[in-house]
Amino acid sequence: MRTTILGKTSPLTVSAIGLGCMGMVSAYPPIPEKKDMVRFAREALEKGETFFDTAEVYGPYTSEEILGEALADVRDQVQIATKFGFDIQNGISVGLDSRPETIRKAVEGSLRRLKTDYIDLLYQHRADPKVSVDAVAETVSRLMEEGKVLHWGMSEVSVRTIRKAHALLPLTAIQNEYSMWYCDAENELLSVLEELGIGLVCFCPLGRGYLTGSLKQAAFSAQDVRSGMPRFANEQALHANQDLLNLLQEQAAEKGCTMAQLALAWILSRRPWIVPIPGTTKTSRLEENMGAVDVTFTPADLHALDQKLEKIRIYGARYNMQQESMVEK
Repeated sequence: MRTTILGKTSPLTVSAIGLGCMGMVSAYPPIPEKKDMVRFAREALEKGETFFDTAEVYGPYTSEEILGEALADVRDQVQIATKFGFDIQNGISVGLDSRPETIRKAVEGSLRRLKTDYIDLLYQHRADPKVSVDAVAETVSRLMEEGKVLHWGMSEVSVRTIRKAHALLPLTAIQNEYSMWYCDAENELLSVLEELGIGLVCFCPLGRGYLTGSLKQAAFSAQDVRSGMPRFANEQALHANQDLLNLLQEQAAEKGCTMAQLALAWILSRRPWIVPIPGTTKTSRLEENMGAVDVTFTPADLHALDQKLEKIRIYGARYNMQQESMVEK
């Protein structure tokens, strides 16, 4: 696996494709056994992935526990990103909370569960409108001075907040959703990150499984996060976006790769400082995703593909109203 450098002022070198760890414990049932995910995380490292993305709210807590059990004895070989920013009461997230005391509590808990004394990359999971950027940056700065946090970032925040936060304490990475069927990052975010020298980590780069071509219908259980998302809400929404899958299938056939590999390779081609973190719990999918680094495009290939993508209309919002309310505009 080749590597990518996130950030210029505070650079962090990670594997070009990382592993998103939310699906190990939630969101996409059936949820595997914890012991199986401990073994899987270790296998991911052995196959070449070194960048693992988790959060205290995943589970909550159990995703971090899995990585702690799997990677503690090889800590110097991996880069672990985790996140704070939610108020977790009795095992349930009840809202946003980025007060300084909550950040410290979250970090101490993450360090304990991850069985480490430092976090490579700490994100604010969502902006808290009740807490100033100054207070968040100041708290993270103190944690960095103490050696508990090496780099910091933010997730799904406005360009305005990114600029202010970066001026207070240089950001290494921003984490946002970005894929062939959700390209809002191209409107303004990518140019700002390039200007400031901040990396981009992309969650859901395969459209929560849609871009793999393996989702045939919209029969999601109530426990599946996709059941409440307009883009997955019904058969009509899935069928309306079939043009994108047809294009992916056609392009993948030309490249001799899978649809998932084509979608990930497209992201890797956008900027040299972008890292996708597809989530999976299956070894076959892990190997498939990692193979995307071997799929290359000529400038002519990319131009032709982008022209075709521009003609495709995507139907359905990515989030419902409650989910969207936590994304800073």
